[in-house]
Amino acid sequence: MDILNILKEGVAAAVRELYGEEIGSDKITLTTTRKEFEGDYTVVTFAFTRIAKKKPDDIAQEMGEYLVANVEEISAFNVIKGFLNLSISETFWKNFLADIADDETFGRQPANGQKVMVEYCSPNTNKPLHLGHIRNILLGWSMSKIYDALGYEVVKVQIVNDRGIAICKSMLAWQKFGEGETPESTGIKPDHFVGKWYVGFETKFKAEYAAWQLSKAGQELLAEKKNEKQSAEAFWKKYKNTYFNDYSILGNEARDMLLKWEAKDEGVRNLWMMMNSWVYKGFEGTFEALGVSFDKLYYESDTYLLGKDIIEQGEKDGIFFRKEDGSVWIDLEERKLDKKLVLRSDGTSVYMTQDIGTAKMRADDYAPDKVIYVVGNEQEYHFKVLFEILKDLKEPYADGLHHLSYGMVNLPDGKMKSREGTVVDADDLIAEVVKEALAQGLDRGELEELSKEEQTEIATFTGLASLKFFILKVKAEKTMVFDPKESVDMQGQTGPYVQYAYVRIKSVLRKNETAAQANMSDYTGLSAVEKHLVQQVYTYPTILESAAKNYDPAEIAMYCYNLAKSFHKFFYDHSILKAESEAAKAFRLQLSKAVANTLKSGLDMLGIDMPERM
Repeated sequence: MDILNILKEGVAAAVRELYGEEIGSDKITLTTTRKEFEGDYTVVTFAFTRIAKKKPDDIAQEMGEYLVANVEEISAFNVIKGFLNLSISETFWKNFLADIADDETFGRQPANGQKVMVEYCSPNTNKPLHLGHIRNILLGWSMSKIYDALGYEVVKVQIVNDRGIAICKSMLAWQKFGEGETPESTGIKPDHFVGKWYVGFETKFKAEYAAWQLSKAGQELLAEKKNEKQSAEAFWKKYKNTYFNDYSILGNEARDMLLKWEAKDEGVRNLWMMMNSWVYKGFEGTFEALGVSFDKLYYESDTYLLGKDIIEQGEKDGIFFRKEDGSVWIDLEERKLDKKLVLRSDGTSVYMTQDIGTAKMRADDYAPDKVIYVVGNEQEYHFKVLFEILKDLKEPYADGLHHLSYGMVNLPDGKMKSREGTVVDADDLIAEVVKEALAQGLDRGELEELSKEEQTEIATFTGLASLKFFILKVKAEKTMVFDPKESVDMQGQTGPYVQYAYVRIKSVLRKNETAAQANMSDYTGLSAVEKHLVQQVYTYPTILESAAKNYDPAEIAMYCYNLAKSFHKFFYDHSILKAESEAAKAFRLQLSKAVANTLKSGLDMLGIDMPERM
């Protein structure tokens, strides 16, 4: 039984014995004792004044005396203005430490028979993965690790956006201007190669648009449409999409290619499959570098027509309504979500139609109890509507859906734009943080005696830890700025700082591998730092549960940072191998081992591996 339940049962027994009334645990308020007061946990006694008909201070005093006398885990108490502060005995903490010090699975729970599906990444096949995708991937991977640790069967999926006008832009640009180049012939990573032609299309389109603006037709349009208060530059910026759709030669060719794709034109489909295969090969390299994987891939080219049958049945059931133009809608105004289109007037699908069908397909495939969609916050409205529609359709899985919404990732010098080629590619960013980690390690003189291969291996460990920790320590809903140099700093809230605590512990343990250990139970008089460190380790399972409940890996990241920080303080304040007694040495070695195991497990929840040296 955990200490909180022990305390609550003790308080309930005290109320029963002292005041003759049964109370439930929900009536008992327990908090962690504030740092300025002595104690570990605090009982709020104000709720018992009606039962006891006494002042809070008197209740706290009587209850404290009862608990010390009857609950062996409680060693002392004090009363501060009606608050009962309880101190937990050293024996409890030492027994806990003895039980878990060698348990590398501490915090994990047995299988619970429930299944959770996590959808993340969902890239487009017209460009490589970028920094924004990294945040998405790391959040999704971390949530899958956390739920797995809590005993869920986890299914990791993504839906690949492999069709549409953006994909046709890359295809058309390569077809018109590529002159037969391939990733192999150029030596360019395959997804970067395709992304090059997406940017290339935009470059050619901009040139075409600029020339058209100067043409007679363009100048006549400008004279006709331009508002006197609007500059020519502002008008042309606003008019860009209209030009693409109505006048552009390249735009017309891209749309024609999309129509041919939908008509299953053999030539277009062959080109599409070839270029997509290049991208998939490139994606796999990035996934491997990040250490992530998927159990199932869904493709928009397979799912974009799904949902139409469900919509048609829903219309018959009165869930949807049809307008005079033939389009089908759902009215969610009473839920403050407006009216939403689910089928166009020509009967074609929209994204909402597809997502309804895909949800049904995945439910048929896996029957998950919970589905977590990791998608940027620009899609919050979309998912609110989707979830309400699925509830109206009475889908059995509708109550288990959650949108893990996350904010944009910027760089210190601003935002990124895919079409203009200003995006920081994921591969380039990974290479940069590894390079920065290597440079800082060499500057500190910590890698000089190692081979080049060992230096690279350690720099990769610390570089990826830097990237992952820096991103995951920020609450998902917040917009963030990623600074590669700051991320690899050995001080502060960084992955390497946490890793260094683990490496330091492993170094100490290696030096004591053959030494016989005394009985740590003989060690008494735990210092405040030692006791605090044991207590932090004790809370790890609770942190895992909270992170899952709140869909927030940042809770684990900050827990690991604080645990590492406490260990570093403990390390400076207390000698381990040269402790004042063999019992003290045994206790501190076991404590160090427990901290190392917990840090390793915690960082594993973030997708971060631990090096043996740095």
